Amino acid sequence: MASPIQEILFGSPGTGKSWRIDNDIIPNRLNIDIKNKPQNVIKAVFHPEYTYGDFIGKLLPITRINSVQYNYYEGHFLRALAQSYKNLIDAKSDNKDPENAVLVIDEINRGNSSSIFGSIFQLLDRDDDGWSSYSINISDMELIKILTLSGIEVPYDKNGEIDIEKLRKTQTKYEYLRFDFINKKIKMPPNLSILATMNTSDSSIYYMDSAFKRRWDWTFITPESKTIEKEGVAFNNQEEWIKFISKLNNFIKANHKHIRGIEDKQIGQYFIKESLIKKSSIQNKLMFFIWDSVFSRDKSPLVKLLNGNQPSHDLITFGDFAKDVDNFISKINNFKI
Repeated sequence: MASPIQEILFGSPGTGKSWRIDNDIIPNRLNIDIKNKPQNVIKAVFHPEYTYGDFIGKLLPITRINSVQYNYYEGHFLRALAQSYKNLIDAKSDNKDPENAVLVIDEINRGNSSSIFGSIFQLLDRDDDGWSSYSINISDMELIKILTLSGIEVPYDKNGEIDIEKLRKTQTKYEYLRFDFINKKIKMPPNLSILATMNTSDSSIYYMDSAFKRRWDWTFITPESKTIEKEGVAFNNQEEWIKFISKLNNFIKANHKHIRGIEDKQIGQYFIKESLIKKSSIQNKLMFFIWDSVFSRDKSPLVKLLNGNQPSHDLITFGDFAKDVDNFISKINNFKI
């Protein structure tokens, strides 16, 4: 089982982001055989009308023999979560490594991500073992649907209500899922990944808040359909990293007149969770956050930082900025108020 991937591929339209997910990340990094195990790949496309109900699940009416009944239909996330649980259960019974499942979201910024994810947002924080750091509560309908899709029998009493005592015994049997059946609390397991694509030209459709962005890894796809990934380590330990972000925050505060909502734009030490912080992580996650969220309205402080007072060296695209990662790190390390 590979480590979970929580990554947004971003760049201009037509640069092959979806192709890279289907033909590289899913088969090579997650070892999912799409052709023979299509159930392990769940796909969604966000759009302005896509809702929390489409993502998690919703109750819908159906007419049968002149009567209206209501059924609960799972959304894309609930189906992906249940599939990952099912894979864990199958692996336990067969004494093998569990297969990965992946939820792929195309055009993630064309929907209102904060509204769509809702409380699922809490699950995006992951511990080193790949499990969600925090759990969230779900409804009875969501509990029943996840258990059913995972292949776990839901026990009922003679009145048609869930038999809590039998459910408690069932939970003990499946305790390795870290799924609290009784209190209805879930976590994302390490065999569930989420991949998304984002066209940078569509960034104004819906605002993605800073807290949401920080919970993803980011990979920039150039107009030539390549990635910008500078080789090498930027910081060898947390001490070096903490000193760097302290100076970076000083730089951000020194340019507060160019920034809207500065309290939400400073960087915490857990912004990148790596023991050795690679230059590629600085490029694709930190520098994109600086470019897209911190100095979204005015790039002049970044131009001045990297090039002094040479107006001919403007930063036209994020690619121009990201390629200058060594200069960026050096200038921040030497920044003085």
